[in-house]
Amino acid sequence: MLKIAWNQNYAHPLPEGHRFPMEKYALLPRQLTYEGTATGENFFSPTPVSEELILGIHDANYLQKLKSCTLTRKEERATGFPLSQGLVQRELEITGGTVQAVDFALENGIAANIAGGTHHAYRDRGEGFCLLNDIAIGSHYALQKSEIKQILVVDLDVHQGNGTAKIFEGDNRVFTFSMHGAKNYPLHKEKSDLDIGLPDKTEDLAYLKVLREHLPDLLDRVKPDLVFFLSGVDVLETDKLGRLALTIDGCKQRDAFFFRELRHRDLPVVFNMGGGYSKKISDIVEAHANTFRVAQDVYFTY
Repeated sequence: MLKIAWNQNYAHPLPEGHRFPMEKYALLPRQLTYEGTATGENFFSPTPVSEELILGIHDANYLQKLKSCTLTRKEERATGFPLSQGLVQRELEITGGTVQAVDFALENGIAANIAGGTHHAYRDRGEGFCLLNDIAIGSHYALQKSEIKQILVVDLDVHQGNGTAKIFEGDNRVFTFSMHGAKNYPLHKEKSDLDIGLPDKTEDLAYLKVLREHLPDLLDRVKPDLVFFLSGVDVLETDKLGRLALTIDGCKQRDAFFFRELRHRDLPVVFNMGGGYSKKISDIVEAHANTFRVAQDVYFTY
């Protein structure tokens, strides 16, 4: 069974007019349930991540600033969020969902989080709608298990996973792969183990060609025991922040190719939603829903 982390706090309200689409976190589980892709049994409500696990990745001083809501104005602006206790609690629960998804993935082959993929968070600061780096913390948790020696992060969000790349710089237990818009945020890119920067207006065929040329070889060469997949749908042509030009079907093909390659190799995977900022919320929800539909089909349809 595909286990999916989610609760009502994922859709924590932001001030009116804020450009981050929190409503997608409420709409997506409804859509998946309505159409029969998921039932109540698929969802689990995550517990907040422990401070011990957070401190395996993030600096103690930064964590204290989050908990006490004492970021400076400059630090808060860099996150893109108006900081609040409710928002910090949301982040703790989302990160806890990614950590718990590790165990479900090892048990069932795959697990998911309706949120997360907060790849812009560094050890000592937040950026770009990211406060804690849930994939980094999930990786830290996984590496404590005897069966996990090597992790692969496949980041297909349109923005480079700069925080994740920096956190695992020099750590050969976690291989970071980011395929993103070359001219998009962040202006200063960190160095992932493998970066592929795509030109503006890259369409379906060109995008999928690049992915097909690199992913199978990467899986065979890295030989991961666990994969984290950041399945951002901000690669869509309709995305306000994306600059690439994929269709919803092209994004679905991306996900199908990815999951089939992992299923063929019997590699457990945790996937997170990542970004999606199209003008129409229906486009965002449909593209994200496709990721869950394809995962369900590849792993659990016989």
